[in-house]
Amino acid sequence: MESQCPNPQTLPETPPSSNPISRLSANIVQRVTRNLGFHSKWAELNGAMGDLGTYIPIVLALTLAKDLNLGTTLIFTGIYNVITGAVYGVPMPVQPMKSIAAVAISDSSDFNIPEIMAAGICTGAILLVLGVTGLMQMVYKFIPLSVVRGIQLSQGLSFAMSAVKYIRKVQDFSKSKSMGNRQWLGLDGMVLAIVCAGFITFINGAGQERNQSEEAIVDEERNVRIKRTRKIMATIPSAFIIFLLGVVLAFIRRPKVVNDIKFGPSVMEIVKITGHSWKEGFIKGTIPQLPLSVLNSVIAVCKLSSDLFPGREFSATSVSVTVGLMNLVGCWFGALPCCHGAGGLAGQYKFGGRSGGCVALLGAAKMMLGLVLGTSLVTILHLFPVGILGVLLLFAGIELAMTCRDMNSKQESFVMLICTAVSLVGSSAALGFVCGMLVHVLLKLRTPCMP
Repeated sequence: MESQCPNPQTLPETPPSSNPISRLSANIVQRVTRNLGFHSKWAELNGAMGDLGTYIPIVLALTLAKDLNLGTTLIFTGIYNVITGAVYGVPMPVQPMKSIAAVAISDSSDFNIPEIMAAGICTGAILLVLGVTGLMQMVYKFIPLSVVRGIQLSQGLSFAMSAVKYIRKVQDFSKSKSMGNRQWLGLDGMVLAIVCAGFITFINGAGQERNQSEEAIVDEERNVRIKRTRKIMATIPSAFIIFLLGVVLAFIRRPKVVNDIKFGPSVMEIVKITGHSWKEGFIKGTIPQLPLSVLNSVIAVCKLSSDLFPGREFSATSVSVTVGLMNLVGCWFGALPCCHGAGGLAGQYKFGGRSGGCVALLGAAKMMLGLVLGTSLVTILHLFPVGILGVLLLFAGIELAMTCRDMNSKQESFVMLICTAVSLVGSSAALGFVCGMLVHVLLKLRTPCMP
C-alpha cells in the first residue's frame, strides 16, 4: 500500500522550472492573466465605450448600404478584441478600415462585399509581410516624432469635426451624407447631445494629467473634501451611462422594434472572390487604405501607446502582424476589414481604459450580441441617437489631438502643422506624411547653412 501511495512531496522528480514547456505555459498564463486584469471595474467598463463613436457608424453604414453580415463582423471583431487585450495588456482598439469603408459607401455598384473583403485581405497580407520582415520597425524608427504628431493631430481633428457634424446634422449613414439641420429638441436633438457632452466634461474633466507635479499632489492631500469628491467622480462611468441612455432612447423612439429582433447567429459563409473582385479591391480599396494603416494603425498607435503607458511600448512589428492576421482570417468569412487605430486608443484611455480587460470586455459583449441577435441588431443601431455617438467621438478625437502638446520647439511645431494641414485639406494622411517628411528634411539641411 505504501508503494502505491508515495509521499506527494516526492512526486515531481524534477522541479517545474526545469520543464521548458511547463515553464512557458505558466509564463503565458501569468502574462494573459495580468494583461486582462481590471485596474478598476467601472473605469474599464467606461473605457470600453470610447471606441464606439467610430465603430458603430461605419458598421451600420456598410450593413445598410452593402448588406454586410453584422453578426459575423461582431463575432470576429469581438474575438480580435479579446486576443489583442490578452496580448498587449492595454486597451488596443479594433476599428474598421476607414478608407475601404468610404470607397464601399461612395461606390454604389462596383464595390460590394467581395471587393471589400479582397481589399481587406490584400491590405492585411502586405502589413503582415512588412511586419515579419522587420521593414515596419525600420519605418517606425525612421519617421520623426513631429511627423507622427502631425498625423495624430490631423486624425484627432478629423474625428472631432465629424463628431460636430453628427451632432449638428441629420445623418444618412447608408449614403454617407449629411441631410438637414438637427432639431434642438427631441430624442435625438441637439439639446440632448449638448447635455451629454456637458455631463462627460463635468465628470471626466480635461483628462488625467500623466505628469502631475508634487505640489499638486500635496495640495490634493491637504484638502480631504476635494480628494474624496474626485474619488467619487472617478468611479462614475460617464460614457457607459451615456451609451445606456442611447440604447433606452432607441427603444423609446420605436417600441415596436422589439418585434423585428430575431434571435440566433447569422449564417457564416466563405466569401467567393472573383479575379475581377481582387483587382477592384486592390486598386480601389487597398491602395488608398495602406498608407492610412501604416501611419495611423501602426506607427501612430505604437507612439501613442508609449506616451499613454510608459514602459509598455510595443514594436511596430507586432502591431503590424496582428493587423495582418486579423484580416487574413476574418475577411474570408465576410467580417469587416479591421485595424488598430490611435483614435480608438485615445478614446478608450480618455474614458478610463487602462488594461487589456477593457477591450476584452467589449469583445465579449460583441460576441454575445453577434451570437444572440446576429444581423437583426442593425434595427436597434439604426434607432440609436446619432448625436450621442457624436459626443463619444468628439472626446476621442480631442484626446488624440492633445497628444501633440509635447512639441516644444518652433521647428517641430512647424513640421507638425504642415503635415496636419495637408492631411486635413487633402483628406490624405499619405500626402500629409510626404509633405511633413519633405519639410523636416529641408529644415535639417538648412541648419548647417545658418551662421
